[in-house]
Amino acid sequence: METKLIPEILLESRDLGQQHFPVCFCLRLGSRLPPTALTLKQFMRRQQVLLLYRKILRAIRQVPSEADRKYLQDWAREEFKRNKSATEEDKIRMMITQGNMQLKELERTLTLAKS
Repeated sequence: METKLIPEILLESRDLGQQHFPVCFCLRLGSRLPPTALTLKQFMRRQQVLLLYRKILRAIRQVPSEADRKYLQDWAREEFKRNKSATEEDKIRMMITQGNMQLKELERTLTLAKS
């Protein structure tokens, strides 16, 4: 099996006699993957951030007021987008900790509002 790298396209072909037939080609344009591979530590941090984001959005869905729910969704999205390019490990850990504290505060507020 032979792999050829052509700008922006990865072609994989099998040698069947004199001919090469493309088995799979994947366009890298528009790929959501980062241009470089993540280390295991970076991958694990990314998973923590995504999990926190999902938990926050799930908690926000429980907010009874439509206007408050919309405001909180916009706030959460904007905060995560604003810090998307953070690369310092300590800063990222601190933001995850703060996010978890804000999530717990939101959950406590929702529990009190229900009772």
